[in-house]
Amino acid sequence: METTGCGTAIVTPFRADGSVDEPALWALVNWQIESGIDFLVACGSTGEAATLEEDEWLNTVRIVVEAAAGRVPVWGGCTHNSTKTLVRQANLLKRVPGLSAVLSANPYYNKPTQEGQYQHFLALAKAVDPLPVCVYNVPGRTGANLEPETVARLAASAKNIQAIKEASGKISQFVELAHIMPRGFKIFSGDDNLALAAVAEGAHGLISVASNEIPRECTQMVRAALNDNWSEARELQRRFSQLFDANFWESNPGPVKTILNLMGRCSNHMRLPLVPPLPTTRTRLERLAGELGLLKHVPLPVGVRSEVY
Repeated sequence: METTGCGTAIVTPFRADGSVDEPALWALVNWQIESGIDFLVACGSTGEAATLEEDEWLNTVRIVVEAAAGRVPVWGGCTHNSTKTLVRQANLLKRVPGLSAVLSANPYYNKPTQEGQYQHFLALAKAVDPLPVCVYNVPGRTGANLEPETVARLAASAKNIQAIKEASGKISQFVELAHIMPRGFKIFSGDDNLALAAVAEGAHGLISVASNEIPRECTQMVRAALNDNWSEARELQRRFSQLFDANFWESNPGPVKTILNLMGRCSNHMRLPLVPPLPTTRTRLERLAGELGLLKHVPLPVGVRSEVY
């Protein structure tokens, strides 16, 4: 896998009737690429994949790939806590023309052992081979940590397991991964606020939430760090550190969708059990977005009313 830099875990916009807003998604993809993003991840956690029907999920990945039109790599999210279902869905996903890689998080709720996670991800890798796989360690959402030794075992067992999105929040795991993983294996931070620390320890980039709102600036920050321009990287991190935190003032992607709505780029509609942020949180987000200059060129607001479907 050659991909490095900053990738956006792109949101999935919804219309007021709850359907996927395909024109808004297409426009978001174009804006991301025009802003210089290095790659895109469709239907991850930020893309509300857990509430998409199977046909919607597959179509959303197709839209992102088609809109990107080869200009940047596109990864498709494919996560399930049943290995059998994961393999079936992976066989559907790998047929999407132009898809660059598959991103898959730990099996959620089951809390499998390291051996269970090894067997789960190995089955996925075999199902999509030769498409590259990026395993996604996010114990805060799944209840299970994927230990570095297991990642090394996976990479040794399946040549197409080529990357990890590490979102345990533990710098020690980045250190160990950078030490034990083979040359060419890519390590990405899954946390915006740990991106620079991760790169300093040997990571190759960031899969970002905040780059939905600030794709140019997030990409500049990560590239600066990768190029050892730490003064620029730290300045950008300082400037946007409150935004990195604000995106989790309430459950992701509620805050990021709210800011995108304030920017006029998509609605803030979400699907239950997720709901838009409270009015008080929206007011705080609007104030912060204004202070950061994100609302300078706002077209007529889209979907101002917060509704849940």
